[in-house]
Parts: sequence; structure tokens; C-alpha cells
Amino acid sequence: MAAAEGSGAGGAAKPLFAGLSDVSISEDIPVEGEITVPVGSCSPDEDYSTLDEPVRDTIMRDLKAVGKKFVHVMYPKKSSALLRDWDLWGPLVLCVSLALMLQGGSADSKEDGGPQFAEVFVIIWFGAVVITLNSKLLGGTISFFQSLCVLGYCVLPLTVAMLVCRLVLLAGSGTVSFIVRLIVVMAMFAWSTLASTAFLADSQPPNRKALVIYPIFLFYFVISWMILTFTAQ
Repeated sequence: MAAAEGSGAGGAAKPLFAGLSDVSISEDIPVEGEITVPVGSCSPDEDYSTLDEPVRDTIMRDLKAVGKKFVHVMYPKKSSALLRDWDLWGPLVLCVSLALMLQGGSADSKEDGGPQFAEVFVIIWFGAVVITLNSKLLGGTISFFQSLCVLGYCVLPLTVAMLVCRLVLLAGSGTVSFIVRLIVVMAMFAWSTLASTAFLADSQPPNRKALVIYPIFLFYFVISWMILTFTAQ
């Protein structure tokens, strides 16, 4: 009994963290630093802020980003560039350009073309919003503004078609002119549809892709019809 108590007393007298005295810390491991600043070297890019850059650099960077998205639309392939770095500057420029080229047609010869300008805005933006909501209700995985970005940028081929049609109408408005405009508009309509579906198809459930592509088809078809039926005053 006394031996047990003696061994127990001896065990209690042993230091609790005696084994830590043999642990050594390498000199290569930093043991000092601030709580708010992580230990280690930081690259110069991590300390760079766009708030400190000149306005000219900001504008040029945004223009280059818009230009790259235009290239992605003109050469459509499965890419996440439009979805990852979305913006609405490109769609706004395309919408304004298309509306300016469409105004002044003979459909409203007594007016100054203002309603046609508003009509383009309503069709493009309201149509894009409806298609986006339809995509979300069907289980799409992209955000609201990502879908608006893709649909807006894919108007680029139709904007090019409108420019070509304006140039063709300068030479005349006969049967040959109509055939040329028809071919150009049909080609650009197919291009816009294929480009938009190439970016949006993978974000939809496999069994509901047709329900998403059909409104996109109608959206670009209406814009193509406006371009084809345009006749300058």
C-alpha cells in the first residue's frame, strides 16, 4: 500500500510537458509576424489595386476585354470567357448601334424614327430578360447577368448584317438587293443562334435544352426580321 502510494506520488511529481523540452524549432521557420498580415513574401501583383491606376489604363483594359468577347462571338466555341468575365458594355454598344442604323426606315415615314429606336431597345433588353428568366426557371446554372451578357454580345453578327444591308441598299432596292440581304441576314441569324447556344447550352439540364434554345431562336429571328424588312427612306 505504501509502495503504491509512493509510486503514485512519484508519478504525480513528473512534469506534465517534460517531453516538449526535446522539441527544437528550425531557424528557417518564421515564428514572428502580425496577426493581420500573413507570414511570407507577397508578390507585387497582390498589392496592386485598380483604384490606383490611371483612367486611361482602366478604359484600355475594358476595351480589350470587350474586344476579346467580340472575338469569342465571331469564332464561337465552348468557352467560359463570356460567363466568367461578364459585362454589359458590349451589349449596350451593340444595341445602340443597331437602333441607330434601324431608325429612319420607311415603316414610319411620317415620324423621325424615334419609335423604331425605342422598339429595338425594348425587343433586345426585354427579350433577353424573358429568355434569362425562362432559363433560370428551367434549372439553368448561370446567373441573371451572365445570360444577359451572352445574349447581348451574340447580337454582334446581326449588327454586322445590318451594316451590310445598309451598304447594299445604297446601291438600290431591287430583287438582287433583296436576295443579297436575305442571304446575309440568314447567315448572321444562324451565327448568332449557334454562338449563343454554344455558350448557354452546357448550363442547362440535358433534357430541357430544347426548351431553352427555342426562345433564343425566336429572339434572334425577330431581330433578323426587323433587319431584313428595313428599307431606307
